[in-house]
Amino acid sequence: MQCIVNRRAQFSASHRYWLPELSEAENFEKFGAGSKFPGHGHNYVLFISLAGELDKYGMVLNLSDVKQVIKREVTSVLDFSYLNDVWAEFQETLPTTENIARVIWRRLAPHLPVVRVQLFEHPELWADYMGNSMEAYLSISTHFSAAHRLAHPDLSLEDNTEIYGKCARTNGHGHNYHLEVTVKGEIDQRTGMIVDLGALHQAIADYVVEPFDHTFLNKDVPYFANVVPTAENIALYISNLLRSPIQNLGAKLYKIKLIESPNNSCEIYCTDTDSNPISAADSQPVLARL
Repeated sequence: MQCIVNRRAQFSASHRYWLPELSEAENFEKFGAGSKFPGHGHNYVLFISLAGELDKYGMVLNLSDVKQVIKREVTSVLDFSYLNDVWAEFQETLPTTENIARVIWRRLAPHLPVVRVQLFEHPELWADYMGNSMEAYLSISTHFSAAHRLAHPDLSLEDNTEIYGKCARTNGHGHNYHLEVTVKGEIDQRTGMIVDLGALHQAIADYVVEPFDHTFLNKDVPYFANVVPTAENIALYISNLLRSPIQNLGAKLYKIKLIESPNNSCEIYCTDTDSNPISAADSQPVLARL
C-alpha cells in the first residue's frame, strides 16, 4: 500500500538578497529592504513529504530515523546560520524561500524518498518544491473583509431561502476572507526567485484586495450584480482577475484558495491538470465544506 508521510522540522536563520555584481542602488531597486546589510532573519518551518510502501510494522519509514537524517543533513547546518554563506549553492543562487526548498530537496534526496519539500518563511509566505529541475511553487496569503448575499436574481426570496438558507436574507452578512495565491514558475538561476515578490503582492492588492475589501460584493463589484457571490464564484473570479497580471510578471497562476470561514473553503486550480491533485477541467472549483 503506497503512502505519503510528512515530517515537520524547523530552523532559524538569516539571509540577504544581494548580488555583488550590482551596485547598492541596483540591489535596492531589485530586492528592496531585503538587500539591506547585514540581512534579516526568519523562523523557518519545514515539511518533508516521503512516499513508500507500508511495511509489516505499518510504517513507510521509521520517523525517528527520518528525524535524524533531516537534522544531520539540514537543520543542524542551517539553524542559527547566515544562509548566504552556509552552502555553496547559495553563492550561485540567492537563498530565497523557493531556492532553499530546492536545495534542501537535493540534500535529502540521496537519503530519503522525498516527494515534496514545503518551506514556510513565515505564515504568509511559503514555497513548495517537488523535484522538477528549477520549477517551484510560491504561495502568499492575504485577506479582505466583505459582505455578500447568496440569492439568484431570477428566483424569489422563498426559493433562494430554500437553496441558500440564512445566507439569502435580504441584508446580507459578512466574512473575513482569507486568500491564498499560489504561482508556479522557474527559479531564476541568479536571483533564486520565481517572481518579483513585491510586484506579486502589488498585483493582488490592485486587482483583488483593494476592489473587494470592505464592500458589499453584490452591489459594489459589478461582476456580482448577476452572479451569486458564493465562495466558489468569488475564487473563480479572482483566478480570472489574476491570470494575466501574474503571467505578465513571468509566472503562472497555479491555485487560488479562498477560506470563507473555518468551516468553508474552496480551491481553484488554474494550470494543466496533470500536475493537479484533482481530476477536473481547468479552473473548476473544488469545494471543501467541513
